[in-house]
Order: sequence, then C-alpha cells, then structure tokens
Amino acid sequence: MKLILKFFIPVLLIGLAIAGQKGLEAFKAEPEKAVTPPAAIAVFVEPAVRVDYVQQVRSQGEVTPQREIVIAPQVTGRIDRISDDFLVGSFVKKGQVLARLEVQDFELARIRAESTVAAAQQALAREEAEAQVAAQDLRDLGLSPDEATPLARREPQLAQARADLQGALASLKDAELALRRTAIVAPFDGVIREKMVDIGQFVSPGNSLGRMFSIETFEVALPVTDDDLGRLGLPLAFNETDANPGPEVVFSATVAGRNSKWTGRITRTGALINAQTRQINIFGELDDPYGEGLDGDMPMVPGLFVDAAIDGATLEGIIQIPRDALRGTDRVFVVDPENDVLNIRTVDVALSNSEGAYIRAGLEPGEEVVISPVEAPTNGMRIQILRQLDDGTVERDPVGSKPTRTGEILVQSGDQTTVND
Repeated sequence: MKLILKFFIPVLLIGLAIAGQKGLEAFKAEPEKAVTPPAAIAVFVEPAVRVDYVQQVRSQGEVTPQREIVIAPQVTGRIDRISDDFLVGSFVKKGQVLARLEVQDFELARIRAESTVAAAQQALAREEAEAQVAAQDLRDLGLSPDEATPLARREPQLAQARADLQGALASLKDAELALRRTAIVAPFDGVIREKMVDIGQFVSPGNSLGRMFSIETFEVALPVTDDDLGRLGLPLAFNETDANPGPEVVFSATVAGRNSKWTGRITRTGALINAQTRQINIFGELDDPYGEGLDGDMPMVPGLFVDAAIDGATLEGIIQIPRDALRGTDRVFVVDPENDVLNIRTVDVALSNSEGAYIRAGLEPGEEVVISPVEAPTNGMRIQILRQLDDGTVERDPVGSKPTRTGEILVQSGDQTTVND
C-alpha cells in the first residue's frame, strides 16, 4: 500500500500543475500586435507648367544645287582654246567662254552663204525689172493686167526669186549661228564640277565636256514622317507662293571645325511616300549661298551633310513636364502632397521629345509629377517628396506635412549626404 501511494502521488501532483497552467493560459489576454506601415520611398518631383510650345521638326539631308548641267557643244569641231577658269572648283560667270572650237570651216561657210545671198538678191532685182518690162508690154498692146496670164506678168518667176533670197538669208543666219556656237559659254553663274576635255580634242554635238552647277540656289531633300508633316501644317504636293510661303528652316553643320548655320525656307513637299521608309521628302532652299546666304564667310556647299530644324505649328496652353516623368506612352505618377502618396494617372500626350513631354489633357499646371525611377509602383504608395534646387541642393518635404519650400535640406557632396535642420 505504501509503495502504491509513493508512486501515484507524484504523478497526481504533476497532472494538477499542468492543469493549473493550462487554466491560467486560457484566461491570459492576447498581446497586441504592432502594425508597421511600409517605409516611404523618396522620389524627386517637378511641377507641370503651362506653355505655348512651338513644335519643331528635325531632319538631315545632303546639299545639292538646284540646277546642274552637262557642258556640251552644239556643233562639230576640234577644241582650239580652253579658258583658264575651266577647272574643277572654279567660279565662272554667265556668258563667259569656257572653250572654243576651230572657226575656219565655219567662217568659210558664212562667206559662201553671204555669196549665195548676194546672188539671190541680184536674181530678184532682175526678175523685178523683167516684171516691170512685161507690164509695160501689156499696156502697149492695150491689154489690162487682168487679161494677161500670171506667167505673162512674170509673177511665178518673181515669187521664185524672192523665195531663193529668203532661203539664202536663212542659210547665212545658220552659218553665222554655227560660227557663234564655236564658243562654248556658261549659261549662268556657277562652279565647274567636272572637266573632261582639253585642247586638240575632236568633239561632236552632245559630247560631254564637263559639268557645272548654278550658285543661285541650293536645296536639301529632308525626309520626314507623316506626323512631322502634320506638325508643320504642310500638305502633300505643297508649293509655296507669295500668298502662302513655306516655313523657315535653319541648316547647321560643322565645317572646318566651326559650327555654321544658314537660314532658308521650305519651298515644296514631295507628292509621294517612300515605299521602303514610309517617309516624305520636303525640300528646303537657300538662296545666294555664296552671297547673302553666307554664315560669315562660310558657304553651304554641295555635298555637305546638314541638320535641319523647322518651326511648325504652335501648341497654345499645352502642359509641359520633364521627359523622365512620362511612363510608357501615356502614364505619369502624380504626387498627393497632402497624404504623401503616389497616384498613377493616364494622360493625353500631344508629343514627346528630348525637351519634355507635352500633355493635352489629364494634368493641371502646378501639379507635381515624379521624375525618379519607381520600382513596382502602385496607387497609394507612400512617398517622400524631394526637390532639386537651383543651387544643387535637395529639399525634402517632411513626411505627413504639406509641401513647403522650407524644411530639411539635404546637402549633397559626392557620395555623401548630410541633413541640416
């Protein structure tokens, strides 16, 4: 009996202790759980501003002369003389003789033509005298001119003599014209691009002696997209007139280590779309490139590759934001400074370029947009607003306060940031 009690009493005591502990735990109050809000993400912001934005279209192209010709003779002969200015790159004046053919054969042809004219004039004078004699004979016979035949009045002979004289005069003019054409002259002020002839060479009509281009006007074909054409307000197949001039275009290039600019105008647009690039050519012109069109003493020369900037239509009262504030094609992150949260908003974008994004609708001037990268953005995300000041320092709005231009200033120096209260 004592042995049994000795075994069961410790077991009973352990069970009562466990039961008491369970009872205490049942009546114990649950501990309160602390809810830790997510940390605010620091972001830089910029305000949206209302502007009148002049749309600008940029393109590139090669300068070409508006007029360029092949220099060729109109008569056959041997080159007798070459002008000292008939050299590649030389300037020539309108009417200047570039080359001359041997003239002896053409002078002989002119002399022969003059002789034929003299003979025809003599024959006509003789026929006119014969006609007068025939008319007198008819009167002596008591006949009126109407009663005689045309042959008796010598009218056919007189007409033949007059025709022979006209033919002889035409031959003389042809000989004189051929003689003048032995001089090959420049048809306009220009520059020699190629020379392919020299003294002693025999040439025929149409043979190429060289090439030259006019220095009156240069042009640049500028490929643009259909949207660009709309920004310029130009239709297809546009041609400028006095009443409807084309927009101004500024050409620029680096020549001889110097940045140069020339101001021209858009005079016409192409009437077709390139099937490969889906672009349209518009044509900019620069008048008097070696005179009034100079940039200082620098001309815009053929073969030069230039950039072109063209002012188009003005977007009045458009909202401008930094380009970094545009997310994708039509979203911006707008800050709620009252609650320090981020709102994702869809906007109507008019255009976007390196200068910024321009919004038609969906954003008001003065609203601040996030320009910092934001990972996994959501509506209502807690943020801390930072602003870059003009002096390079960063202003931080205290969390939970309204935006203010005073507060903690983060002074940035290299990789370190210190806080000044």
